[in-house]
Amino acid sequence: MANNKGILIIFSGPSGVGKDTVLEVVLEKNKELIKSVSLTTRDIRDNETDGKDYYFVSKSRFDEMVDNNEVLEFAQYGESFYGTPKAPIDKWLDEGKTIILKIEVQGAKKIKKLYPDAVGIFIMPPSMEELERRLRLRGSEDEADIQRRLDIAKTEMESRVDYDFLVVNDSVETASNNVLEIVKSLNSTY
Repeated sequence: MANNKGILIIFSGPSGVGKDTVLEVVLEKNKELIKSVSLTTRDIRDNETDGKDYYFVSKSRFDEMVDNNEVLEFAQYGESFYGTPKAPIDKWLDEGKTIILKIEVQGAKKIKKLYPDAVGIFIMPPSMEELERRLRLRGSEDEADIQRRLDIAKTEMESRVDYDFLVVNDSVETASNNVLEIVKSLNSTY
């Protein structure tokens, strides 16, 4: 049964699994989808754009937004903080939009409590070896951070059972097509 309420899709997976790459293809193929942009206190990477990939903010600005209830959830991941700005999500849901919220597992649990109708899609690597290879190829983390991210990934992958859909990213094309099929089925259901 269709209604005017939007659909919130929680999009998670371990660091290095290719969430950004898959999501980029999904958004290119379905222009009606909206990507929620998260806040982060981490440094911007060379290939990222402020306001498109993340809102890159100082720790003090991040804390101020949390104190003012402008953030739905936030979590520390490694040495950095990540959060979801509240106002855009509520606005888009009221407008009947389908929103994809790329978020870490910690934050996904909080979002699911606030928005019980949210649908979870978890992106898995083909193997831990492949995940490590992808992290190393990025070249943006030192050895300690790579090891920390691999340890976190093992824990995060245990949470995949809390998601509605599981997609293995063994090929960006296949994974993005699988995500698009899920979105299509959701839009015909809601």
